[in-house]
Amino acid sequence: MAQNGSGTKLITQNRKARFNYAIEDTVEAGVALTGTEVKSCREGKANLTDAYALVRDGEAWLLQCHISAYSHGNRANHEPMRPRKLLLHRGEIERLAAGVARGGKTLVPLRLYFKHGLVKAEIATATGKKLYDKRAATAERDADRRMRQALGRRR
Repeated sequence: MAQNGSGTKLITQNRKARFNYAIEDTVEAGVALTGTEVKSCREGKANLTDAYALVRDGEAWLLQCHISAYSHGNRANHEPMRPRKLLLHRGEIERLAAGVARGGKTLVPLRLYFKHGLVKAEIATATGKKLYDKRAATAERDADRRMRQALGRRR
């Protein structure tokens, strides 16, 4: 859980999102959570691997985000996979809905973090990459790594 000088503390990030999707537009959204969910997030017990966002009836929702049950919770503990409401301004919701309505795009959560004590989610409008795009990205990354190694040996 990294912390930088801007008052943010990373809970979890979707590491595969930038590999599987071409990210176009990002927005920061608040997440409506219960008390035990926040405590579980403070322990780092969240997972965004299969999560996605959806705009339904003028509201944005975070689905398939797994926040484990709080270890010291009682019968009032939360359901780990429940849908969570994203807190956005109406204009932001309409912009995201319009981006998805254009076709071939989806809303992907990139990371979940604390910002000044509040849980925030970074949501992106993204297009799925084809297999050949993923292969090209891997080849480019490997070529860059070999080039850096060769330059390091020369010095």
